[in-house]
Amino acid sequence: MSLQEQFDQALADSKTLPERPDNLTLLKIYGLFKQASGGDATGEQPAMTDFVARAKWDAWNNLKGVSQDDAKQQYIDLVNELKG
Repeated sequence: MSLQEQFDQALADSKTLPERPDNLTLLKIYGLFKQASGGDATGEQPAMTDFVARAKWDAWNNLKGVSQDDAKQQYIDLVNELKG
């Protein structure tokens, strides 16, 4: 199975995890997904008053410089770990 196929499978699996991950793990999943599918974060950092958008953007921006393939592999590994 190619890396893209594994990533697509992990994406599907992430929607059917046995337990809902904690918020920090959800942010990590989000950041890895965004980095894997779009590369480095773009746009301006959301305002401090928009807590959710800022946390998501920060999670994505913290992965700046990670290649899309590396982010895909990290995403796959994290989802597989959460599946148990």
